[in-house]
Amino acid sequence: MKLWAGRFKKDTDFLMDDFNASISFDSRMYRQDILGSAAHVRMLGECGIIPRADARLIRETLFEILEDIEQGKVEFDVSAEDIHMNIESILIDRIGQVGKMLHTGRSRNDQVALDFRMYLRDEIKAIKALLLDLENVLIKLSENNLNTIMPGYTHLQRAQPITFAHHLMAYFQMFRRDIERLDDCYKRVNIMPLGSGALASTTYPIDRMMVAEELGFDGITENSLDGVSDRDFAIEFASCLSIIMVHLSRFSEEIILWSTAEFGFIELDDAYSTGSSIMPQKKNPDAAELVRGKSGRVFGSLMTLLTVMKGLPLAYNKDMQEDKEALFDALDTVKICLAVFSRMLDTMKINKYNMQSAARGGFTNATDLADYLVRQGVPFRDSHEIVGKMVAFCIDKGIALEDMTLEEMRSFSGHISGDVYDAISLESCVSGRMVPGGPAPESVLASIKNGKAFLDKQME
Repeated sequence: MKLWAGRFKKDTDFLMDDFNASISFDSRMYRQDILGSAAHVRMLGECGIIPRADARLIRETLFEILEDIEQGKVEFDVSAEDIHMNIESILIDRIGQVGKMLHTGRSRNDQVALDFRMYLRDEIKAIKALLLDLENVLIKLSENNLNTIMPGYTHLQRAQPITFAHHLMAYFQMFRRDIERLDDCYKRVNIMPLGSGALASTTYPIDRMMVAEELGFDGITENSLDGVSDRDFAIEFASCLSIIMVHLSRFSEEIILWSTAEFGFIELDDAYSTGSSIMPQKKNPDAAELVRGKSGRVFGSLMTLLTVMKGLPLAYNKDMQEDKEALFDALDTVKICLAVFSRMLDTMKINKYNMQSAARGGFTNATDLADYLVRQGVPFRDSHEIVGKMVAFCIDKGIALEDMTLEEMRSFSGHISGDVYDAISLESCVSGRMVPGGPAPESVLASIKNGKAFLDKQME
């Protein structure tokens, strides 16, 4: 008999049992459910709502159930619907009538909101740890490639020379913001809803702050309706996960491009590549492609949560059971993507020669030539036009700007002197950009130093 079946005259249909049950996916919150119940029942005993001896027995038995679950000795029952009712049913089976006191002063509505928040707290920490691993890989790769020149792109066309370290540190900043978003999201997740009851709190003299303190919450929800009826904290977390996947997907796209023969900038390790069933020569960047593809899956989870919540009246509605499968899937997806991506980056081979050759062959120093003319007193718009004509000349001749003779250069502008060749060398183009945030090795080193300080602070 179901624990809520008192007013019903017949059992639910077996099909309804399967349709209604959530134990298949919310069972992963067993630890949070038991810890929340243990804190709740201790409070009930301390506040004199139930006998202290009964509270101690319930609490001790809950921890025994937790140990049995972790040792694989417990099998959950779909007829008990969810993890909350499963744990309570097991408790009652073990200690009888005393176990029925556990649910005093609470509802499954505030119980599930509690479990969900506790679970997400743990998962935020797990995602952050994976992001920090990735950031450390980026720092290491950047330190090893401070002087590895490559073309920077706009519109996927070669634009200006930068370094590979500068490019990598751009992603470091993106993932840094992802970490900061998770830290900020954690503040809103870490508010305790228990004590909200079904929607209108309870008449029992409970001590919500006692429970919040034991469970490590920063505070309690201030409105019982809000405490059980919103999942904006879950939507915010799903948004954080989606932005992480945007960054991983963009990076994956570049990895895929760089590993082609047309680019040849990198070669992925065999451990993170696959072959073809028909073409023996193929080495496919499947790890990066899967990360890129799985981004849509995570975005879909965010859209699921938004859609579930958008039309719900206060307070709790069964629709909200749909929040967990979507977010759990997004969590699992992001975690495996981050783990694989970090290892893929850490093991890839970098072809520095091909990167520098690409930078040398795409007129990436044209802006520097225009800046050179500006320093000689030519207005920028005039210098822009002059260099544009010089590029057209080089295209016709099949040469680079630095391959022009001084006489050829001076035919476009008498302001050009022999020092132009030093000014437009790739090394000068990069090292001259010492603006904070620029690609000069000194500037990138400063960025790396700041990045390390950020990571050290995160580990405190």
